[in-house]
Amino acid sequence: MDLRVIGVLLLVPLLDVMLLVVLATRLGPVPTVAIVVLTALLGLLLVRAEGRHTMSKLREKVARGDVPTDELLDGGLLLVAGALMLTPGLVTDAVGLLFALPPSRYVVRGATKRYVVRPYADAKTGGLASGNVYVGGFPNDGDGETVPGDGDHVDVGEDAYEFTDPDEGDDSGASAGER
Repeated sequence: MDLRVIGVLLLVPLLDVMLLVVLATRLGPVPTVAIVVLTALLGLLLVRAEGRHTMSKLREKVARGDVPTDELLDGGLLLVAGALMLTPGLVTDAVGLLFALPPSRYVVRGATKRYVVRPYADAKTGGLASGNVYVGGFPNDGDGETVPGDGDHVDVGEDAYEFTDPDEGDDSGASAGER
């Protein structure tokens, strides 16, 4: 896993704790807990409503025979949003809200397609999924040898071209002109 991802994953709980400590010292512990519980409940209600809407769009697309790629990504983002809403803290609730609201989810879905789904599909299909297929002959095969067709000039000697006359292999002993 990339160290930046680990850093962000460690930074979010740290920011959550720091924000909760600041709120608890200014507002008191009871209002801080009430705010955390209220944001979690409102967020979960939003995630539930958006989940129902996404499921209805998914059913419509499947009934028409279309592939519901956007709806499946939205469902995954809503699943993450629900988990973040259940995690106590205001920063995680804000990130969960980002995944739950349709306008911001549209942006996150586009970034997920571009930076996660497309590279994964390209890695599994050799570029066939997105159309990034190598079409200029054979690329280097990895062992350092140059494979013909990858743009390098390959010299072939005269003995590489073998030509056999079909009439010479005739067993009758007669030449082509005597028949």
